[in-house]
Amino acid sequence: MNFEQLIKNQRTFFNSNQTKNIGFRIQQLKKLKAILKQNEQLLYQAIYTDFKKSEFDTYTTELLLIYSEIDTALKNITNWAAAKKVNTNLLNFPSSNYIIPEPLGVTLVIGAWNYPYQLSLTPAVSAIAAGNTILLKPSELALNASNAIAKIINENFPSDYFTVIEGGVETTTEVLKQKFDKIFFTGSTQTGKIIYQAAAQQLTPVTLELGGKSPCFITKDCNLKQTVKRLAWGKFLNAGQTCIAPDYVLIDETIKDKFLQLLKEFIIKADYSIENNNYVQIINDKHFNRLTNLIDQNKIYFGGKTNKAERHIEPTILTNISFEDPIMQQEIFGPVLPVISYTDIDQAITQVKSMDKPLSCYIFTNNIKIKNKILTQISFGGGCINDTVMHITNHHLPFGGVGASGTGSYHAEAGFKTFSHYKSILDKPFWFEPNFKYPPYSKNKLNWIKKLIAK
Repeated sequence: MNFEQLIKNQRTFFNSNQTKNIGFRIQQLKKLKAILKQNEQLLYQAIYTDFKKSEFDTYTTELLLIYSEIDTALKNITNWAAAKKVNTNLLNFPSSNYIIPEPLGVTLVIGAWNYPYQLSLTPAVSAIAAGNTILLKPSELALNASNAIAKIINENFPSDYFTVIEGGVETTTEVLKQKFDKIFFTGSTQTGKIIYQAAAQQLTPVTLELGGKSPCFITKDCNLKQTVKRLAWGKFLNAGQTCIAPDYVLIDETIKDKFLQLLKEFIIKADYSIENNNYVQIINDKHFNRLTNLIDQNKIYFGGKTNKAERHIEPTILTNISFEDPIMQQEIFGPVLPVISYTDIDQAITQVKSMDKPLSCYIFTNNIKIKNKILTQISFGGGCINDTVMHITNHHLPFGGVGASGTGSYHAEAGFKTFSHYKSILDKPFWFEPNFKYPPYSKNKLNWIKKLIAK
């Protein structure tokens, strides 16, 4: 594929100003939602082929979030795109001052495999709402889902406005040589660094949605039964292949044994299995082998059974874990949960602060003092108190990382802002002009400036 020509065509289309029309943007968003709904069965079948994801999980964790994102944009786009008046300072009186959101231009969106529809199309919705053209590159690891996205988009949108390209590392490497006005990437921190370096050559702004080891604090005064239920759901959803999944647990030593027993009972009762459509495969052999190598057989409290032929790893709990163990040296991204007990919450916080800033943090507690201590002392992208993962479903909350877990944010208006430039305008009439700023300068003028402006 001639990427240079493709991007040139998109730039020509963008410069025609069609995408800046709010009516055009609304039309494209409605069209996207309609064709996704028309092709839901294709989407279900494709993702099930990739890693046995059920229709229930595909709708609730992928399509529902995309539809919600589209609906939110349709409801608010006129307001988001309107010029916003701001106050005028005395130095510029009389004048009107306002900020005009404008689209950045030709954008590249690189999606991730673990939620191949949501993590590819949600940022694309933001790019459409903001008035950009889009070149979308889904992850090749979820190959059938990528094929489905390409088919749906490329058969319904002109390539000079919104198109999907497919391929592996070689394709991404080639396309990154081109000049874009914005790059949006979701994936690993390691790949994010490569994207960032490539973008720097063109001075292209980048939003990186990465990952990290997201801690889950559990204090002795929490509701332990609810804690176990909500933690297990967030951890083992998508077989742990979730960037905001709780990566490990830090629990008060006095309730550790009770917690482990309740967690074991919940996992057994939940019956995580592909046959029951409430569990998925590991995406490929490479990730399966990486995960099985992280499971220390001597530290298994529960689970640990694997099936390489089916790429299946049952929910696994590890105990007697230290921060020096191999499983604590990388993001797990799978259904393996290390449990670390603490006797001093301050020491636990200090240990987390010594690591890279995580994408998420979860706190299960009824202790307001401890909750506020963790919230104020640990830097992380976002999270929940007494729940997991669900903060991603509230479009009023910007979603993004910090430090090694990402840069920038999106979802709803935050996504619109990510794909927009905010142009600042001072609009002045001709009918009045004080002479303070013009030569010849004098002591008297300076005194007036000090009295009126500096104070």
